[in-house]
Amino acid sequence: MELKPLKVQAEIMWAFLDTPNQLSGKYQVDLCNLTKGAVGALSSMGVNVLTKEGQPEKGQYITAKSVNYPIKTEDTNGNAVTAKVGNGSKGIALLKPYEYSYKGKKGVGIGINKLIVTDLVVYEGSDAVETADDVL
Repeated sequence: MELKPLKVQAEIMWAFLDTPNQLSGKYQVDLCNLTKGAVGALSSMGVNVLTKEGQPEKGQYITAKSVNYPIKTEDTNGNAVTAKVGNGSKGIALLKPYEYSYKGKKGVGIGINKLIVTDLVVYEGSDAVETADDVL
């Protein structure tokens, strides 16, 4: 089967675009609430489109990854996005499906070449300051 690059529109969650995720060691982003067309195209390539019972806000989603390089992130004008991209941002992802075989398991993974952010929600992080009185 020929795996062609694909553009999908999605809601962005858990974006590790310029820093690897501590659990996987990879740059990655969850592309959530995929359209029926995107789900159909991905599924026809053999990509496992996910749903999580405990996280209905994600809808149908995939996790796109980059092993060695930060994920190039731009706005709709082609300018680099330097702010931290927070959950609820929206964008268009340029995906590169690839076949893999690892420890006897075969499948189709999703690499990501670029993320174009169309609606940015800036991740601010927590400003809460811990004090000794707060520690349990």
